[in-house]
Amino acid sequence: MDVKVENTENKNEVKLTFTVEAEKFEDAMKKVYSKTAKYFNIPGFRKGKAPMQLVERQYGSQIFYEDAFNEVAPEVYDEGIKEKKVDAVSKPHIDVVQMEKGKELIFTAIVQTKPEVVLGKYKGIEIKKIEYNVSDEAVDHEIEHMADKNSRLISIDDRPVENGDITVIDFDGSIDGVPFDGGKAEGHELEIGSNTFIPGFEEQIIGMKIDEEKDINVKFPEDYFSKDLAGKDAIFKIKLHEIKKKELPKIDDEFAKDVSEFDTLKELKKSIKERLETENKDKEKYETEEEAIKTVCDNTKLDIPDGMIELEIDNMIKDMETRLSYQGLRLEQYFQMLGKTEAEVRKELKEQAERSVKSRLILEAIVKAEKLEVSEEEITEKIKEMAKEYNKEESELLKNEELKNYLVEGMKTEKAIDFVVKNAKIK
Repeated sequence: MDVKVENTENKNEVKLTFTVEAEKFEDAMKKVYSKTAKYFNIPGFRKGKAPMQLVERQYGSQIFYEDAFNEVAPEVYDEGIKEKKVDAVSKPHIDVVQMEKGKELIFTAIVQTKPEVVLGKYKGIEIKKIEYNVSDEAVDHEIEHMADKNSRLISIDDRPVENGDITVIDFDGSIDGVPFDGGKAEGHELEIGSNTFIPGFEEQIIGMKIDEEKDINVKFPEDYFSKDLAGKDAIFKIKLHEIKKKELPKIDDEFAKDVSEFDTLKELKKSIKERLETENKDKEKYETEEEAIKTVCDNTKLDIPDGMIELEIDNMIKDMETRLSYQGLRLEQYFQMLGKTEAEVRKELKEQAERSVKSRLILEAIVKAEKLEVSEEEITEKIKEMAKEYNKEESELLKNEELKNYLVEGMKTEKAIDFVVKNAKIK
């Protein structure tokens, strides 16, 4: 195999020309033939037993070209960019120059490359001090939340619905007399004032009595996720079956004993305050780092290849798809719920993807400029943490070179962020 690299007229882009031996392409066609022979019917031969030459004569000499190319090209491409040390950051644009039996396979790949980063100011940048204090109100809010979780429901039958009540209702919605998907339910539990339904729906249930039936009129919001319903007037037939009310426990030392390992309310509050302070410290650290990275990015001008941003968006979409799968949703369903196409979502993600790529490139440049390294001891310690967290054998993880390389890159990035923050002037 021979590989030639040349710059194109576009910045951060190269053209690779691959010349593959005729024998290698021939071997690929034979391999494809072996995989697909069972699909060909040749008179006089049992299915899948006809010689390759007869199949080519019957279906055309080019019958195996495309699959043979797909067999050879990915491996050849990967070897070529490694050999020529091309730091490709986009999908290659492939063009076949010559593909013929008995001749060398020649194809080109135009690919975008990682841009050179000329760092702006990253030492001694000025960032604002970020600080979060834990107020007594915040602690009391946590206590109230615990009380709410430990409340009990009591049935109400001597008064109409009030705000804050939990109701059990049947509802049947229609638009211009026509029912719509998702507009009907029986025995639905709804907390009045939770704002989980269409604006105006819950308010109209206030004042209803048990077994009362009522029609309520609502208007779907203009930005409602279903375009078929957005902005339309609807009527819901309501029947009220039950009214329930939360009865909160008394907040005292007995409450503290019931909901925690502490004997007094004072001890419980102290524990909550310490937890919130720890969470705030983590929040302060994260936001300080984000502010520092943003400032360095603002100080650095960088032309990012479009293909690099598109690949980042691809990864963001894949992550989105994975998260949705845990909820039993497909990507297409999610787009329908948003009332958007994939192209529209990709367009919305572009700015975020660009920021992510830019910050990553700049942090890589800082690692290089400051010669930041990760020691074997640090890697081993990180592996120990992972082994403990995921209940894996430490020795097994230490053998995984791909994992170690991934961890090293992540740890170098963390060191670059720490370097910027430690050298920053906090106002």
